[in-house]
Amino acid sequence: MRDSFAGLHPALTFSYFVCMIACSMLVMHPIAQAIALVGAFSYSVLVKGAKALKFSFIYLLPMLLIMAVMNPAFNHQGVTILFYLKSGNPVTLESILYGVAAAVMFITMILWFSCYNAVMTSDKFIYLFGKVIPALSLVLSMVLRFVPRYIEQIKAISHAQRCIGRDMTQGNLWSRAKNGINILSMMTTWALENGMETADSMKSRGYGLPGRTTFSIFRFDGRDGILLGIMGLLAAIMGAGIMSGTVSMRFFPSIKLAPVTVWSMAVYAAYALLCMLPVIINLQEAWKWKRIESKM
Repeated sequence: MRDSFAGLHPALTFSYFVCMIACSMLVMHPIAQAIALVGAFSYSVLVKGAKALKFSFIYLLPMLLIMAVMNPAFNHQGVTILFYLKSGNPVTLESILYGVAAAVMFITMILWFSCYNAVMTSDKFIYLFGKVIPALSLVLSMVLRFVPRYIEQIKAISHAQRCIGRDMTQGNLWSRAKNGINILSMMTTWALENGMETADSMKSRGYGLPGRTTFSIFRFDGRDGILLGIMGLLAAIMGAGIMSGTVSMRFFPSIKLAPVTVWSMAVYAAYALLCMLPVIINLQEAWKWKRIESKM
């Protein structure tokens, strides 16, 4: 499916991800965390499809379980003691629940950042910040796309080395280690040369010079304005809920949840709409397209 949310103005999509990442970091209430996790996971699957499912179940789910189990082994705060370890340290209900909440927050952040990398390409980032902070925006755009390009390049080098019998999976243990070091050396050289070539290329084009004009295909239209207003309203409701303590939760020394009220339900509803906004936009566009096709 074509991602209609990615086709919106970069200022809108960037503001959305900043808002979602901030809310995911600040709110640890289980209802809000569940909403954010479902929203991030749904959009990740919509953008990346089977890759997102594979990544979530093979890497993120075990990571969540490991983080949830490790926290009570090191954090012994809390008044509700469940049992004692052989070392004599207590395992408390509060530490277990805090470990689960911290793990869910971490997984949600990873999912939102994966969606960010898929939507906010380097040209969008440079469009937003190229005139304000040209040098820093170029460095940040290179850093954000470094990991996926690094993975692709190391795969290409590994395949080439395998053809001549110098891959990390070939030979004895010493040969594998030596081949791995050679591949790492090639990757380091490639990364440094690529960074220098990019910097020279942008410098030769006059990037960052005062008065330099740029071409852009991005235009802020009426649809972007309407969505910005909706997003701003939902974010304001969520912000008011955070400031008023409506979505707060205390883990130590004892667990205390903010009571569920009519106002808190309104905050959770606004947060759910905000988290699911990209999915709603994509489903709406898909429905419009199918409706147009049915009339042809």
